[in-house]
Amino acid sequence: MADRSPVLRIITSAARASLKPLGLAQRGRSRVWIDDHGWWLGVVEFTPPRTAGSGLHIGALWMWHDVDHLAFHAEAARIGPELFRTDDQFTPLALELSRRAAAEVTAQREKFSALPDIARYLTSGPVRRGFLWDGFDAGIAAALVGDTGLACHLFEQVLREEALAPWMVEAQEKARELHAIASDRDAVTSWVTRAVDSCRSKLGLDPVLLTID
Repeated sequence: MADRSPVLRIITSAARASLKPLGLAQRGRSRVWIDDHGWWLGVVEFTPPRTAGSGLHIGALWMWHDVDHLAFHAEAARIGPELFRTDDQFTPLALELSRRAAAEVTAQREKFSALPDIARYLTSGPVRRGFLWDGFDAGIAAALVGDTGLACHLFEQVLREEALAPWMVEAQEKARELHAIASDRDAVTSWVTRAVDSCRSKLGLDPVLLTID
């Protein structure tokens, strides 16, 4: 049965006008649109508030995480929410949200236009204790661009974190594996390619010939 929600109908129409021309694809009939770059995804979600309406959440998913769900590993913007009262009142708000989404997607594409840009972004900030993914993501990026010393240092920080949950144990196992091959850029690229291929399959995305650069 078709979703009869006026909010979803209006948001979808607005998003099609602003995001579809940029090449983004709607996830089924959801409020989520994706910007597929092969080994990373731009994610746009028109977030539902507690009452009718929509906000906006935009960011990037690093597919080397090999997850089976969409996530925001790097945030670009969080906006709203705008509340729905009537079709006429909400339609211009939805159009403005979709235009803002298009602008943020364009800015994110420029920010992450190539692997060295992403590596600079991930390695430029401090690795916060207790935020295991900071070091994990930065370590992978550093290894991919050939900065072995930094990559090993970052993976070692990940391994020093206290593993308080099964997902942390799994992340540290991956970090240990990556630490062992960090000096071999081709081996790291192969590891990332396998993880990305697996992630794309889990997310129901078509396979692609990956070029990580």
